[in-house]
Amino acid sequence: MALLLTALFLGFLHGLGPDHLMAIAALSVDEGVSVESPVARRARALAVAVRFALGHALLLAIGAGLIVAIGWSIPAPVERGGEMLGGALLIVMGLVTLQHIRSHVPPRASSLEPRHSHTHSHVPTMLGAAFAVSSLRALAMLTPFGADLGTAPLPLLVTLIAVFACGILVSMSLFGVALARLLSMHALERIGHGAGALVGVSSVVLGVAWVLTA
Repeated sequence: MALLLTALFLGFLHGLGPDHLMAIAALSVDEGVSVESPVARRARALAVAVRFALGHALLLAIGAGLIVAIGWSIPAPVERGGEMLGGALLIVMGLVTLQHIRSHVPPRASSLEPRHSHTHSHVPTMLGAAFAVSSLRALAMLTPFGADLGTAPLPLLVTLIAVFACGILVSMSLFGVALARLLSMHALERIGHGAGALVGVSSVVLGVAWVLTA
């Protein structure tokens, strides 16, 4: 039981990685900050976080589980490539957010007017999976759990990987709840585009740093 709780905790911490949280924020915060109602912003942020978490957790759980079961190994360059991919995606998402804000025209109708967003698309899920590529090798090598588990029974290893993925799902979803509460605050409407611009710039800066240090 202690081993399973440890795996859950480690997965929880993994889900709170700065690249993951910034990606969720960049997907959730755009021109909608000053257009949508607080309820709509809250629902969008929570949906984005959950979908991103599902994509990330599923790829890690299924991918690492299969690799461990088959006995394969992932080359180190794949891990570095995943880090580069994550950084590049952060840069792109930041630039897209800034472009949305720059080109946004104040609404002529009410905030109830339908708008296209990431809430009901597969984009957050696919991006969550893409961000998991860099961690797939480490999890398949059981690095988070220590080298002494290499000879453990296969069912235990697969279970630990699944529990690790559950921890990721929990932490990212909780972040989505916190972000949703923040975005639903009426005070945020006074900041308007400034909030989205801050997230966009931060995403680009973090992405550049991620690529340079990969």
